[in-house]
Amino acid sequence: MKKYKVGIIGATGMVGQRFMLLLENHPWFDVVVLAASSRSAGKPYVEAVGQKWNMKKEIPAKYKDMVVCDAQADVKKIAETVDFVFCAVDMKKDEIKALEEMYAKNECPVISNNSANRFTPDVPMIVPEINPEHAAIIPYQKKRLGTKRGFIAVKSNCSLQSYVPALHPLRQFGLNKVLVCTYQAISGAGKTFETWPEMIDNVIPYIGGEEEKSEQEPLKLFGKIDTEKGVIVSADEPSFTAQCIRVPASDGHMGAVFASFDNLPENLDEVIEIWKNYKGRAQELELPSAPKHFLTYFTEDNRPQTRLDREIENGMGVSIGRLRKDTQYDIKFVCLSHNTIRGAAGGAVLMAELLCKEGYID
Repeated sequence: MKKYKVGIIGATGMVGQRFMLLLENHPWFDVVVLAASSRSAGKPYVEAVGQKWNMKKEIPAKYKDMVVCDAQADVKKIAETVDFVFCAVDMKKDEIKALEEMYAKNECPVISNNSANRFTPDVPMIVPEINPEHAAIIPYQKKRLGTKRGFIAVKSNCSLQSYVPALHPLRQFGLNKVLVCTYQAISGAGKTFETWPEMIDNVIPYIGGEEEKSEQEPLKLFGKIDTEKGVIVSADEPSFTAQCIRVPASDGHMGAVFASFDNLPENLDEVIEIWKNYKGRAQELELPSAPKHFLTYFTEDNRPQTRLDREIENGMGVSIGRLRKDTQYDIKFVCLSHNTIRGAAGGAVLMAELLCKEGYID
């Protein structure tokens, strides 16, 4: 496999920092460009990030003296330097949409962690173990943009990565209704306990825009490509309802899931076996960041636990537990994933690996 030269747009933010750690020794991807806002541009990275470095590991030595580019002013220069970019900027949605399209039109593929393009009809939102076939929309997007190489692909909302992977293999039983309550870590807001002391010993029952994403984005993941119109059409079902709560955990999003089906097996051991044996395209291709076991089921009554289990499979696995029958829905269970690894930077890296391996990024 050739080495791809990549850039990180939004490198000083929390997800950008996570990208840097995940890509430090990546076998396929070599980070050659770090970009951020004009405030950081022109400075060595260690100076630009300053006290905002939030990772437990130190800044890797290879990045410390790398001079930060201007994410907006240097688009052309960056596009000429790299094979593609990871984008995790903190800007208004319309500004992000314009910026990502600018990179794409400069023939630079964009692997986005942002939400701005998630519902652009010809932009694939890919979880490699769930809907890798959605990459086939990319040629239609290129036609719209008038590009040869440039396109945008996005990852889904971080909280979805905890519960949608568990639901996906069960769709064969006619999944028709889902209720989910998510309990989301503070790093999902780009915060630590040092920068958000109000979250210590506290729970906030509101996360702006999160419930809408949790109810709508799974249907795009489950959707199909309309080849005549060149768009992804979201699925009609199951119906989702969600409530999203911020809890005092540093990392890790948990979901409490209730689900109903047309014809679920009576013996729930069959469901557990399906989870244990499930493999997606990422595992088939043995992608570098793919977890060997995508879904892990815990038999203990008190697992998964955020602090104990968020790092499973290097933070790229999904933990499931407490499967049982419910009085109003057919079943209920809990799920957990690491929100800045599987749910954010790691999920984007895995998607990039898939697109490279399948020939969408040359």
